Amino acid sequence: MRITVHPRYEYLRTWIADLPRTFAVSGEVIYDGRNQLRRIFVPSSFSTDSLPLVVKQFHRPALLNRIVYSCLREPKASRAYTNALYLQQHGIGTPEPIAYVLCGKGLLAESYLITRESRLPHLMREFTLNYTPAHDELIRPFARFTARMHEAGILHLDYSPGNILWDKNPDYGKGDSAAEPYVFEVIDINRMRVGRKVTLREGCESMRRICARRSFFDVFADEYALVRGFASDECRHWIHYYRDRFWNHGRKAQYEYN
Repeated sequence: MRITVHPRYEYLRTWIADLPRTFAVSGEVIYDGRNQLRRIFVPSSFSTDSLPLVVKQFHRPALLNRIVYSCLREPKASRAYTNALYLQQHGIGTPEPIAYVLCGKGLLAESYLITRESRLPHLMREFTLNYTPAHDELIRPFARFTARMHEAGILHLDYSPGNILWDKNPDYGKGDSAAEPYVFEVIDINRMRVGRKVTLREGCESMRRICARRSFFDVFADEYALVRGFASDECRHWIHYYRDRFWNHGRKAQYEYN
């Protein structure tokens, strides 16, 4: 078993090391699909705080991928942990990484990612499916957040409505002129490209998975282009081009995008 713990949470190492044994009976399930997520409060014997954590158990990979992850490529849990640290270093919101655990004798079997539970209660999915022009006040800060992420050389490869958290910023209007009215975090970050310039077309293509009407993306493109120094019309063109291509295949063609 391989365990990496953030220095700030080293006092939890013993509890973390026991997770492969206790995970299935701990906390509450908040997502159960290919991977399983549980909300778990650290027992008082390990922490004086009521520490709400989210533990993600990654799906046991197929044999070929077990070999790949054991010999050639970092497993998803460790990539997500490393990416979270990189995001934090560049001022991009994401749940605070605590540790990851890799299990297996020789070949990878189960793996776990442990983070602090986010304080942001909303998913972008809630917003995009109910968009009206009155919501432009959220779109523009979201566009600026996305632009700053891309300017930092960070490209989330699954930038979908279920992987973006948001909420109103309680500190907005309290003296900090740089504060945004809304704050955002990205999750499910094991698939990211970092450290290389994100081009205009790459940035526009990354928006293809977000479900919203064309008018949403017109507002988004104008603000995104302003931050990145691109032409607004060009951003609109490429966002719509990649979205049309993505949604007009198979079952995606049923989505209303007008």
